[in-house]
Amino acid sequence: MGESFSKKENRNKKVKAKEDKAQRKKERKMNNNKGKSLEDMLAYVDEDGNLSTEPPKQTRKTEIDSKDIRIGATPRLPEDTTRTGMITFFNTLKGFGFITDDKSGESIFFHINQLTEPVKERDKVSFIKEKSARGYSAAEVKKMDPRTKKS
Repeated sequence: MGESFSKKENRNKKVKAKEDKAQRKKERKMNNNKGKSLEDMLAYVDEDGNLSTEPPKQTRKTEIDSKDIRIGATPRLPEDTTRTGMITFFNTLKGFGFITDDKSGESIFFHINQLTEPVKERDKVSFIKEKSARGYSAAEVKKMDPRTKKS
């Protein structure tokens, strides 16, 4: 009894797949990049930060005294904490609001307990920017005189 058409087709597909696999294996062996010398694998960085195959020129080397090298984070200068801004939102019933900082444009939260005098929306104010658990908040919020722009 002979094979059915689908069995022959499946057998031919398996034979073809084995031949393709053997061909790919042969190509990989021909194009094998293993066993390169150390010189072929090295890459150098030139003075502009670009990779090159040539070592950098020795003439451009400068000696650096080890005492001049500082390791660690650079100390931050204390930033000016007194800022100015405009009250963009204020809810008197809930007792909080937001000030848009003139310098950075960010929205800073304030609580009614931090007000030195009554304020309303669109008032120009000066305040101290403080770091809090939830980001920055404003303290010592003072209304500024609109004519003199001073608090």
